Amino acid sequence: MKSASIRPAKGKNLSEALDAIDSKILDLIQRDAALSVAEIAERVGLSSSPCWRRIKRLEDAGVILRRVTILDGERLGLGFEVYCTVKLSLPTKQNSRRSSARSWPGRRWSSAPRSTGSADYELRIVTRDMAAFDELLREKCCRWAWSRTSKGRIVIRGVKNTTAVPLA
Repeated sequence: MKSASIRPAKGKNLSEALDAIDSKILDLIQRDAALSVAEIAERVGLSSSPCWRRIKRLEDAGVILRRVTILDGERLGLGFEVYCTVKLSLPTKQNSRRSSARSWPGRRWSSAPRSTGSADYELRIVTRDMAAFDELLREKCCRWAWSRTSKGRIVIRGVKNTTAVPLA
């Protein structure tokens, strides 16, 4: 049996096409990707097969992009975290393409969303220490011709770290 696709009604948000069970499944998966289908099914009140079909349908619809594990950077020797804003020298299409975070060398940052306001990118950089951050800043970021300025804010202590999307 082919999974039915999730399609919102015209003018509606995709979240409005999800029912309460879909929302519960998504909440469980985003908080613990290691849960088995049987565990998820039990918690949402379904048997395994219909639960698996719902998960598959959510994956096929692009609602579930991937499942990840959150690592403890401190225990891995990567306890230095900085949020660094980067301003493009000139916000042209060419500079935007060259500055695409997916193509940046080293990939030493865990996220790099394009943003509005005084900066074009907000990098979350995780390194082993201040010296490693300084090296990254001098050897990578400052050499980009399309980058005009960068400013860093050192994280003193993490208070909350989640990738969960609020579904309520």
